[in-house]
Amino acid sequence: MSLGSTRGIRSAVLPSVLLLGGVAFAAKASVEIREFLVPSPDALPHDPAVAPDGALWTTEQHANKLGRLDVATGQFREYPLTTADSGPHGLVVDRAGTVWFTANYKGYVGQLDPQTGKVHEFRWNDARAGDPHTPVFDAAGILWFTVQRGNLIGRLDPRTGTSRFVEVPTPKATPYGMVIGADGAPYFCEFGSNKIGRVDPTTMSIREFILPEGARPRRIALAPDGTLYYSDYARGMLGRLDPGTAKVEEWRSPGGPGSRPYGIATTADGRVWYSESGVQPNTLMRFDPVTKRFEATPIPSGGGVVRNIAATPRGELYLACSGVNRVAVAMPVTAKESR
Repeated sequence: MSLGSTRGIRSAVLPSVLLLGGVAFAAKASVEIREFLVPSPDALPHDPAVAPDGALWTTEQHANKLGRLDVATGQFREYPLTTADSGPHGLVVDRAGTVWFTANYKGYVGQLDPQTGKVHEFRWNDARAGDPHTPVFDAAGILWFTVQRGNLIGRLDPRTGTSRFVEVPTPKATPYGMVIGADGAPYFCEFGSNKIGRVDPTTMSIREFILPEGARPRRIALAPDGTLYYSDYARGMLGRLDPGTAKVEEWRSPGGPGSRPYGIATTADGRVWYSESGVQPNTLMRFDPVTKRFEATPIPSGGGVVRNIAATPRGELYLACSGVNRVAVAMPVTAKESR
């Protein structure tokens, strides 16, 4: 495996910010939430992912396993990893059904073949990249990932095994959630600052969009119209960035300044879903960008911090309920009725 390293070009975009609404209120959403216990105790299911066959995959960070839930039957299968204490964190399933994950404790990207259970590890020689975090695939089949404490963005070509890294221009930016934008470029949250970064897929130069003072974006999701929604963990806000204009809009989350919005996803109908991790029990929030209305559903088990959410093509939401050792499937009434 060869290694390349690139430094980012500092490019900051000042925000045009619009705060919408004074006090946010939430109606109760019509959502059915089914939860499934992870077989290994205290597994810490961290991130969920959707497979092409509709299965729910999750990382089990404490158990050092990956888990697969057959949503239709409720059957749960676990896959142990090869390297002890790898700390699997983020994951994504490619079009062939192969599962890719970040080993947050051991500094590698793993590839799991669900048919054989065999794990292949992609490693590098850059000591800075010891804690890979959130992975995403672009349209060209390149795997991009954040490196939280290392303050890096990684690029892995699965065909060659070649890894490259670029340093985020802002020191201690804590790159966290990541998504591929409508323009094909990776966008990522700078949880340690009030910025969202964009990586040029060719040059790996980084452009930074500045959010309101005090914002701490943690997770990010792409909307059908090409805008990006982010969960502002520090200020209890839902934010939207238009990458084309750098315009930022914000809405106060109904749970208040201490609601700690965390996992977030969008569905094909344009609605935004996120969890308030600072509210007990955790809530699954639905936001309609047209009406600007919030709807809330308490998570039956309490959630125990929903760190990430994945949306299926049918409009269901897959959740990892970390603190209660469960994964969940949330089915909005609209999605349920269309099946």
